[in-house]
Amino acid sequence: MRIFHRIMIVVALVLYWGCKTNKSATQNTTTNPADPVIAYLGQTPVYRSEFLYVYDKNGGIADTTNQVKSIAEYLDLYLNFRLKVQEAESMGLDTLGSFKQELSGYREQLGEPYLVDSSVTRTLIREAYEHMKEEIRASHILLSVSPEAPPEDTSKIYNQILEIRQKALNGQDFNELARQSSQDPSVQTNGGDLGYFTALQMVYPFEKAAYQTPVGSISQPVRTKFGYHLLKIADRRPSRGKVTVAHIMVRINPDAPEADAKAAKQKIDEIYSRIQKGESWDKLCADFSEDGNSRNKGGVLAPFSTGSTLPEFENVAFALNNKGDISQPIQTPYGWHILKLIEKKNLETFTQLEPTLRQKVTKDSRSELNRKLLLDRLRKEDKLVENADVRKIAFAQATDSLKRAVWKYNETDKNLGLTLFTIKNQKYTVKEFFNYVKANQQPREKLTPVYQMQLLYTEFVNESLIKYEKQHLEEKYPDFKYLLKEYHDGILLFQRMESEVWSKSLSDTIGQKRYYEANKTNYQWKQRVIGTIYNAADNSVLTELKSKLASRPFAVTNPKYPALSFAKNVTTLTPQQKEQLDQIIQTLNLDKALIVEISGYADKSEKAGTSAARNQAVSTYLTEHGADITQLIIRDFGSSTPASRTDAKRNSRVAFAMVSNDKSVLERQLNAKKPLSIEITEGIFQKGDNAVLDQITWKPGTYTINNNGRVVYIEIVSVEEPRVKTFEEARGQLISDYQSYLEKDWLNSLRQKFPIKLVDTEIEALKNRK
Repeated sequence: MRIFHRIMIVVALVLYWGCKTNKSATQNTTTNPADPVIAYLGQTPVYRSEFLYVYDKNGGIADTTNQVKSIAEYLDLYLNFRLKVQEAESMGLDTLGSFKQELSGYREQLGEPYLVDSSVTRTLIREAYEHMKEEIRASHILLSVSPEAPPEDTSKIYNQILEIRQKALNGQDFNELARQSSQDPSVQTNGGDLGYFTALQMVYPFEKAAYQTPVGSISQPVRTKFGYHLLKIADRRPSRGKVTVAHIMVRINPDAPEADAKAAKQKIDEIYSRIQKGESWDKLCADFSEDGNSRNKGGVLAPFSTGSTLPEFENVAFALNNKGDISQPIQTPYGWHILKLIEKKNLETFTQLEPTLRQKVTKDSRSELNRKLLLDRLRKEDKLVENADVRKIAFAQATDSLKRAVWKYNETDKNLGLTLFTIKNQKYTVKEFFNYVKANQQPREKLTPVYQMQLLYTEFVNESLIKYEKQHLEEKYPDFKYLLKEYHDGILLFQRMESEVWSKSLSDTIGQKRYYEANKTNYQWKQRVIGTIYNAADNSVLTELKSKLASRPFAVTNPKYPALSFAKNVTTLTPQQKEQLDQIIQTLNLDKALIVEISGYADKSEKAGTSAARNQAVSTYLTEHGADITQLIIRDFGSSTPASRTDAKRNSRVAFAMVSNDKSVLERQLNAKKPLSIEITEGIFQKGDNAVLDQITWKPGTYTINNNGRVVYIEIVSVEEPRVKTFEEARGQLISDYQSYLEKDWLNSLRQKFPIKLVDTEIEALKNRK
């Protein structure tokens, strides 16, 4: 939690100075006459571009009438910020390994948006949404081939699937061809029929081909990571949107014995019959549904769309038309279900879905397209130059040991220093590539060693291009450089603020008290009343309320504990009785407002004092094992109240009743009959805290007034006159004020350590800029 808290504060500090990208930001250089120094912190210059970058991103010139004032105010804030960061740098905090590691993590995250083509991403998001407008039913045939298969194997499989396609075009049944030749494991049960699906439910090349193929037509072969596919489109329909249903479920395995299957069917039919007779859905669900995740929530399931669940379940759900409609029992591989429609929603708008689609598209197989386009761009931008002759020399070192992933190279090989390729004149040698091969080789018995080496070479080049790009983002994108600088400064600022202000303000009790004594007049209570406000629906509720208030404590109906029964003249506790008392202790510890009434009884045939001794045994056990003695009320009834005139064992007992002085118990009891019958507010009130309370004279006593059709009964116990808050009462606001004091004091010391000198001509130019 502390790590998460730290990250959020760093981000907040960065956001304070603005972290939107701004590709028009001027690059800061010490020799650029267009980027003059506007101030010095000690000997450290502050450049115009640094200030304007954060100022403009925070909308500093949105209101041109206040521009002079806002620049002056913002410059003061910015220089305070720079002072704190400069102090951290002067202490060497930016050279610590922990700092560098944290900044490196942020750099990795901040660099991600620069490693995709935003225009391609936008196109893919829009395309996904357009696909979502339709649902497609298709059958397919799959011939498996590895993504890394050599060209001769790929070509062989491609020709085979072309032959199958021709058979289908010549009139052979597509689904029968699927059963004969498809290598999709599900084909034996579905004959290649995938049912209906929509965008983002299939791998991207498959989805794209499905949406490009007309109904009744057969696609050209489609290559995915699984192999080659043929698709036949059976139907298209508009999106059905999303549906939310509740269900009552009776589980039964498809292979269950006939007797169990029959019993499950009888059970679901009985539940359905009781629903038809008007019994409560929620109660039947809670009592009988065997879906543990939903039974106590009325059976409500998460919303789903086409292709998200079992087709038989999905089709019945979408066939329900009106809210509250209930299906007949249906069977799935998991058992029997009765469905109730909660809500249907049409496909959301593009604006509503765009954030979700963006997240999915970046993780979907579409991202492979974005990566390919990125690599194509980097090959040009970063001037990749490959040496074909050296590559042949390197590939010649491929041996059969690559198949078993135990390949090594000769470290005395004179060719290790040769340059395989360059990226913007940065050389990548044979040795670097061989080290990559050693680290990334995998057992691939079916691939030739040379082909494996070729695959690893392609991966090495691609990873080198991306790594080079990551390392040089600051050079290509000035906005990234500024953004990373803000995170750099934000981390340092967090460290110094935590040390100089935040931690100190919380732990420095002596300083807090000294500040309180010097400023206690700032922490005042106005006149206050201590009392309770009872907001009743009508006079009948108020009458019942007053009756219960007069007979407090209030009985608590739950939990209930049975009486402990004792043999004749026995006063010691059995292990079973102690287990029940342990439950009472747990209840009392969970709710300190609860009180247990302990009532001891004896049969008239027992010795005098037996009931009192039983009470003593019970109360002693309770208090010795964690119960608070203030939560016990002990009553001794002796033999005066027999439970039975013929059964002595029923008379020899200790009974329990839970009561409470907590008015929330009374509130729950009155509202159980009819919701909103009573609302009870208890506490200490100042003027303005409660509008009804402000209508009466503040004196101890009871008051009844009508307000908005309800009856309000007010008990004022006492009135407190205005006074200064105690240190403890003021502590929340005090700590906040003390933080401000510490920060101001710290800034004053920094201004002495690093005197600020403004370059007046440049400040005036800033104020007057267009």
